[in-house]
Amino acid sequence: MIGRKKKIVLYQPQQVDESLGLPSSKDMLPLEMLTISAWPLHDGYDVVIVDGSLYTAEEGHRRVVEACEGALLYATTGILGYMVTDGLACSKKVKARFPKLPMFIGGWFASVRPDLQLGSGLYDAVVCGQGELTFRDLVKAVDSGEKFDDIPGLALWRDGQVVKTERRGAVGWDQLLDCPWHLIDIEPYKQSQLRTQSQKDVLRMPTPPAMGDRKPYFGITYFSSYGCPEPCTFCCSPIVTDRRWKAIPAERMLDDLQGLHERWGFDVVRFHDANFGVLRKRFKEFAQGKIERKLPFYWNAFIETHTILEAKKKDPESLDLLAESGMYIAEIGAEAGSDEMMKKIGKPIHGDDNVDAAVEMDKRGICASVTYIIGYPGEERDSMLATIDQCRRLHVAAPLARPTVWPYRPIPGTAMWDEAIGLGYQPPQKLEEWGSIGEYHLEETWPGKIPPEVALARKMYQHYVTLDYGLARGKRGFWEKRAQRRLQRGELTTGFPSGLWEARAFDLYNRVEKKLFPRQEVSRSWVDPGHKTGTASNAASKSREAMTETTAG
Repeated sequence: MIGRKKKIVLYQPQQVDESLGLPSSKDMLPLEMLTISAWPLHDGYDVVIVDGSLYTAEEGHRRVVEACEGALLYATTGILGYMVTDGLACSKKVKARFPKLPMFIGGWFASVRPDLQLGSGLYDAVVCGQGELTFRDLVKAVDSGEKFDDIPGLALWRDGQVVKTERRGAVGWDQLLDCPWHLIDIEPYKQSQLRTQSQKDVLRMPTPPAMGDRKPYFGITYFSSYGCPEPCTFCCSPIVTDRRWKAIPAERMLDDLQGLHERWGFDVVRFHDANFGVLRKRFKEFAQGKIERKLPFYWNAFIETHTILEAKKKDPESLDLLAESGMYIAEIGAEAGSDEMMKKIGKPIHGDDNVDAAVEMDKRGICASVTYIIGYPGEERDSMLATIDQCRRLHVAAPLARPTVWPYRPIPGTAMWDEAIGLGYQPPQKLEEWGSIGEYHLEETWPGKIPPEVALARKMYQHYVTLDYGLARGKRGFWEKRAQRRLQRGELTTGFPSGLWEARAFDLYNRVEKKLFPRQEVSRSWVDPGHKTGTASNAASKSREAMTETTAG
């Protein structure tokens, strides 16, 4: 153990630009900073974590700069999106105040674009991939004055270019410590979530149905594994993690969560694993153990379509246990609705596998949160429409499910990235510009790749499901039942132009009704974050000619 404690300052950037008016969900704990803190704490260092989500950007940055006084080093992280912007802004302030303070960054985006981070002149090294052991080595090197060149898992700036040290393979939890949860004060997270209107917070998950519709609840996020074995060509995980998957054994995870629940008393655990359900034996042991221990919290996690269908075939009891143990949302990456596109992506999903998996969850009272993507590099119009149609059919077949379609976003460090560049995609050039392309479910980051008639079909789907869920008016009446019938019949494109005029008529009716009979706004974030009923008619004016040609043919 080191005799005197030296201070490490860690900044968790804001995930959402809260200056736009809506706060981010405060169940999003600073897990990245907690995980890399464990070994330095064990080694005798003092660690200060500042979570930007708890403050305005100015206040969060002020706290970081203040904490850096007398610190040994500063580090931050970030995924593609606003975290890049906020983390960069904070790091610039730290560098300006303490130009000689060693500074580091890690995380998904830094791992695939270390050139941008190191080229900024802010950071002494980038931690690539799994960071716990690499960061521990960095801390020791800074403290002892040693060079970083012999530390595996780093990207360094040498003579104006990136030089990577020996690659560090992913390690299992036998070499990692539990999160030092005591480093954070849970009360600000808890109180924010228990606000009356917290269901409107960005990235907020729905309230478990057993607790009551949209009732405020207290939840936490939790990492139980690292990596993912899937080969998805649009995702950077295969390159960053080398398709390795390392998970906490079920009993250790249960011990940790039981201790946390006794201390904090949360209602929900939101697993932030890239792929929670890789090993059926583990998730079955977790579910069974949670039931036996009578742990009274609900939970949600990511699980693959083929994992669900394999469990249905070989061990349906494992799916039953998921429901019995309190799983209420299964996040599923459906990706595409055509076999040709799925083959290009690399997942073993065929035909209507996604629909069948959602139905299996539906039978057990578990909501399948299903995401599709359209506009992949080289994807044809018919493939995109097939995806939208499968999304529609899944919605009809599994009433509890919440399927949605997002436009493709090129991500550096992926197999599809080079293909997108070859097809003319122009990525941001400056580091600060990358923070503006994270919300790909709100707008296209590669405009022009989705044909107008496809974009309109997606908008019509969003319009109809918003009504069908009863979210537009908070009730089900004539408009809602008519939308349900259109979804059942598949009238997203064939119903044009009557469906479009109907959407416009509803917009007008809805505005008048709200003025005459004021009502509380219903959160629509569960349909498609940022989506507002009426966008179908707004977008359609640009698509009318193309759509007319399509339906007439």
